[in-house]
Amino acid sequence: MYLLWLRVAAVLYAAASVAVFPAVLYGIVRWKKTCVHLGGMALFFHFVSVVEMLVQAHHWMPVTVREIESLLGLAVACLFFLVWWLYDAISLGIFALPATFFLVFVPALGQDRYTFPSEGVRTSWLVAHIVALLMAYAALCFSLLASMLYLVQERRIKSKPKAGQDSWWAPFEWLPPLDTLERISHATLEFGFPCMTVGLVIGSVLAQETALGAAYFADPKVIASFISWGVYVFLLFVRRSAGLRGRKAAYLSGAVLIVMMAVWAANLFSHVHRFGPQ
Repeated sequence: MYLLWLRVAAVLYAAASVAVFPAVLYGIVRWKKTCVHLGGMALFFHFVSVVEMLVQAHHWMPVTVREIESLLGLAVACLFFLVWWLYDAISLGIFALPATFFLVFVPALGQDRYTFPSEGVRTSWLVAHIVALLMAYAALCFSLLASMLYLVQERRIKSKPKAGQDSWWAPFEWLPPLDTLERISHATLEFGFPCMTVGLVIGSVLAQETALGAAYFADPKVIASFISWGVYVFLLFVRRSAGLRGRKAAYLSGAVLIVMMAVWAANLFSHVHRFGPQ
């Protein structure tokens, strides 16, 4: 029965993770209340699940990987709500709630290694995983391109060539206004984030059929992927909260792109991302 409560908690954590982004990035009070209510219910069902799981296993300390992940997720959620209750710091939820969801998601799949009903279903999930992550990388590259063009347009405007004087900035007169480039850069970032999140969720399911199983966090590519996801969240948070624009936004986007490229390089050492025979 504890598995049912854990799955309910996972769904509620997912909903709270979605609600926390408009609550933090845009300061919408209604989403803040929704996030707290959904997260609170998730924490309650999660606690019930953990207690019932340990009672059923006849021990009070976690033993298996899934038990450790579930208890770690509970600890993260409890710490977040404690901080929120003491300091009203809902912004920490932008990291804590998705992290809790990812920790709970795999144990909620079941006690044993998850298997797909057919090879066709597995292939469909694999294609969706690859497409979602490629769209995320493409969105980040497009955002970086728009930021770089912002710098070029900014320099062109500041150069202010005299009438009748030739300028080597003339070929860039086709560039859109600065505000348009800024909005394109931010919009592509916001588009790529859910793509990356969906790709990681699907990848977590696919990893369960590998030799690592529930211990897929031991894979270097998986660790690097979650680090890059955290950096992506940090980029969105800083751009929105600090009003980062122009040159600084372009530099920050470039740094995030370097992190993403490092994730691809980590594939050379990965055991999960070799989709051939294990």
